[in-house]
Amino acid sequence: MGALTIVLQVLLVITSLLLTLTILMHKGKGGGLSDMFGGGISSSIGSSGVAERNLNRITVGTALVWFVVIVLLGLVQRVSL
Repeated sequence: MGALTIVLQVLLVITSLLLTLTILMHKGKGGGLSDMFGGGISSSIGSSGVAERNLNRITVGTALVWFVVIVLLGLVQRVSL
């Protein structure tokens, strides 16, 4: 079980970083912290609809992989006790 745990932990770190990056790449909807840091000025310059939809799909897919890895790590920890 040691190798499986290491692989899952490495996968968890990679998916956590990817999830953070993809969430930060989304354009702000306005009224939040993104406006405070200049997001309101560049909101009209934002990405196209297709790019935003693809980014949404990548984010949701990464989040699903992240969730599955979390559950698998929990199951491996529970079985190894």
